[in-house]
This record gives sequence, structure tokens and C-alpha cells, in this order.
Amino acid sequence: MKKLTVLFALAASPALAASGPFFSLRNTDFVVLLAFLLFIGFLIYLKVPALLGGMLDKRAEGIRAELDEARALREEAQTILASYERKQKEVQEQSQRIVAHAREEAEIAAAQARKELEASITRRLQAAEEQIASAEAAALREVRDRAVAVAVAAAADVVAKQMTGAAGDALIDDAIKQAEAKLH
Repeated sequence: MKKLTVLFALAASPALAASGPFFSLRNTDFVVLLAFLLFIGFLIYLKVPALLGGMLDKRAEGIRAELDEARALREEAQTILASYERKQKEVQEQSQRIVAHAREEAEIAAAQARKELEASITRRLQAAEEQIASAEAAALREVRDRAVAVAVAAAADVVAKQMTGAAGDALIDDAIKQAEAKLH
């Protein structure tokens, strides 16, 4: 560390600086200034600043073109986004319409099924009532037929007990006369 401080002290000392007049070729500061000015003049002679300016202008134009392209792409992306949002909204509205239509159809189908069920129940009740009425009529006929058979049998017994031979012949003759009168 001590060596570094000694070197800095020597470099900063006036003994190492240029000696003599400034505009002398023996003065290193003047020689460095002349070399620098010659270098700058040589660069200007070769039109390096114009080349650098042209390169910077080209770069600026490239950046401007990229910015314009980016703006155009952004506008296109916004247009596409708006289009997709519109399409999404349309699809959502269409799906809502489809769901509403399906609900309406389901309600109509349910109402129709109820009506058909009620009609079926009415038909079955009517058929059952008709079967009951038919069964009642058949039962009544059977009861009447039996009552007639019982009455005929009872009347036959009564008539057989009360009937004598001469009275039976008179009844038969009378029946034959009535049949002849009705047939002629």
C-alpha cells in the first residue's frame, strides 16, 4: 500500500509534467493536442461524422418503421380483439336464445304430456265405467233370467198342482184358436 501512495505522489509532481513553452514540439501536451486535432481532421476528411449520422438516421428510420409496424400490429390486434369480443357476445346471445327455446320446447312438451296423460286417464276411466256398466247390465240380465226361470218354475208348479185334465185341454184349445187367429 505504501508503494501505491509513492507512485501517485510521483505522478502528481510538477517535475514529471511537460517542461518548456506550450507551443513547442518538446511539450508532450502540445504534441498530444496536435495528434488529436490531426485525428479529428482525418475523421472529418473521411466523412466519418456524416457516415455516423447516416447510420444513426438509418437506425432512427428503422426504429420509426418498427414503431409504425408495432402501432399497426397493435391496431390490428385491437380490431381482432373487438371482433372476437363481438363474436363471443353473439355466441353468448345465441346460446341464451337456444337455452330459452329449449326451455319453451320442454314446457310445451311437458304440457302436451300432461294433456295426453289426462286424456289417457279419462279414456281408461271411461273404459272402466263402460266395463262396470256392462257388468251391471249382465248381472241384471242374469238376475232377471234367473228370476224369470224361478217364476216360471214356481208358476209351473202352481199350475201343475191346480191344473186338471179338462182345464188343461180347454187351455190348449184356446191357445190353438188364438194362434190360428193371429196367423190368418
